[in-house]
Parts: sequence; C-alpha cells; structure tokens
Amino acid sequence: MSWLLAFVGFSLLIVLHELGHFFAAKAVGMRVERFSLFFPPLLLRKKYGETEYAIGSIPLGGYVKITGMSPSEDLPDEVRTRAYTAQPVWTRVVVIAAGPAVNLLLALLLLFVFFWAIGPRELTDRVGTPQPGSPAAEKLRPGDRLVAVDGVRGDQQTLRDAIGRHHCPGPQVDGCRAATPASVRIDRAGRPLQLWITPEYNAAAERPLLGFSYAAGERVPYPFGEAADVAVDRFWFITKETLKLPARLFNAEQRKEISGVVGSYEVTRQTIIEDLASVVGILAIISLSLGLINLFPFLPLDGGHIFWAIVEKVRRRPVPFSVMERSGVIGFALVMVLFIIGFTNDIDRLTSGEGFSTR
Repeated sequence: MSWLLAFVGFSLLIVLHELGHFFAAKAVGMRVERFSLFFPPLLLRKKYGETEYAIGSIPLGGYVKITGMSPSEDLPDEVRTRAYTAQPVWTRVVVIAAGPAVNLLLALLLLFVFFWAIGPRELTDRVGTPQPGSPAAEKLRPGDRLVAVDGVRGDQQTLRDAIGRHHCPGPQVDGCRAATPASVRIDRAGRPLQLWITPEYNAAAERPLLGFSYAAGERVPYPFGEAADVAVDRFWFITKETLKLPARLFNAEQRKEISGVVGSYEVTRQTIIEDLASVVGILAIISLSLGLINLFPFLPLDGGHIFWAIVEKVRRRPVPFSVMERSGVIGFALVMVLFIIGFTNDIDRLTSGEGFSTR
C-alpha cells in the first residue's frame, strides 16, 4: 500500500504542475493539443474537444503539448494565430511560469498546513534509530536515554557540541574516525551505563557525529501566526539549499548527497510506513524542489523557455531556432548528468543497505 500511496503523491504533484500550464494556456487562448501524465509511449488516450488527454508508460513526469512550441512547425491557418510562438512574450512567460508557480504555492501551503494543523514532533532525549554501519549502531539501542557526553550534561545541542569536539587526526573527510572516543553516559531501562564511542565525520553535516536520531515525541502544532512564519522560513531555507544544487556537482563529497527520483520516492514511501502525517511535509519539500529546479534557465526545463522569451524581448526579435536547439542540447545534458548522479546515488544507498533517512 505504501508504494501505491507514494506513487499517488508524486503523480498528484506532476498533475498539478501540468494543470498550471494547461489552465494558463487555455486562459490566454493558446491551443492545447495534449495533456499527458507521464511520458510516451502512451498507454491510454482520449480526446475531448481539441485536446487529447493521455497517460504515458514512463512515470518520470508529464507534459502539456501546446501548438507551435517549435517555430519550425507547419501549421494550418486556422490555428496559427493561437500557436505558442505567435503569442506576445509576456503571455508565453505566464504560461510557462504557471507550472512551477503552482508547485511553489502548493509547497508553501503544505508547509503551513503541516506546522499549523499537524505540527512537528517534539524530540526526546532518547535514542530513536541508530544508522546502520554508524558508530552508534555498535553501542546504542533504541530507547537509551542520553545523560552526558564527556561529563557534559544539557540539551541536544549541548551534547551535539560535545560530540563535535572529537576531530579526525588528519583532514576532516567524510567517514573518517575521530582521534579519541567520546565518553557517553546513558540510562538503559533504568540502568546507568558508560560507553566509549568514536564519532565519525559527516561531510553533509560538516561535523563529527555518532550516527543516530532522537526518538520523536508528541506532535505540537504551532499557533496560526507562528505556523505562517515558520512555513515561510522553511520555504526560504529549502529554496537556498536547492539553488546550491549546481555547485554541488563540482564537489565530490556534496555530490554524494544528491538524491534523485528513486530516493525521493523511497523517502516518501518510508515516511508513509513510519508516520503518515509527515508525508505532508515531505511532499511540500518535493513540490518546492520540483518548482525551483524547473525554473533553472536551461532548455528543456521551464526556466529555459522563460529565459529565451526574455532574451527575445530584450533583443526585440525572435531568437534563431538553431541557437535554442544548441542550448537545448547543453541543457538536456546537464539535466541528464543531474539525473544520473541522483539515480546512481540512490541505487548505491539501496544496494549498500545504508537506506534513506526520513528525519
């Protein structure tokens, strides 16, 4: 059932994105030839009026086919005036931007709903799930209560800072073990224990970690105003992190953290199994990332179409189709590189048993 629900969630994000393009195109009078969920070859198709509605066999997205997207199309006179390339620049920008705009607005709405109606779980001082293969997996058990690290007591941040003082003997690279172990005092079912655990440097967190998450407590919804503020804050934080994505391609350690469709799907599925309510937050993040990545200025992404429409407006004449074709090849190559890196990282996590963190 979790596979089906995750599939429905992803499909819904795609449909809403494409509906943004679809309704905007209809609103400005463009001729929409096809609205398709997923990519060809097509499995089902049905025509209503001038638009064909279809379902493809490759579940990696969807598309709205508008007449005249390519200037080289040979169009009959009765539809030429309603073609994409025949419309003013501002009209084309509105239609193309409508898809990502729906994802961005949906993400903000879902974040607000999550913090106001559902609320994040309060973290406890007890161990949740140690990460497989981590230093914590060797010593800690779910339910253990952390009391002190190196004699330091305090909240989670205080204990995290104490762990972070244990550095690797050489360069701080991902996976290196600290020179000295941390003294970790715990309470295990009412019995005090002192454990010696050597932290491991995590490049993504940029600090040494033991490799466990705290067990979650009760959900605490925020008041209306605070929920709105936190939703906007998280929206902006995720936006900044997503915009850093191209730079991560050139950093070997950060490149390992890039996730693709498989990873996003699996995190959603695992979250459904562990905590269905948290799916609202996960889908908000995915929707926001989908909207932002589609705005990158490379064809065939939406941002590429917007970019060349603006270039046309600035130069006051159409951009040669050959130039757009060449840029499209470069953009497609960049998209494929990102897809392949994300896909291979996802497969590595699955085959190595590392899995995907849902917290």
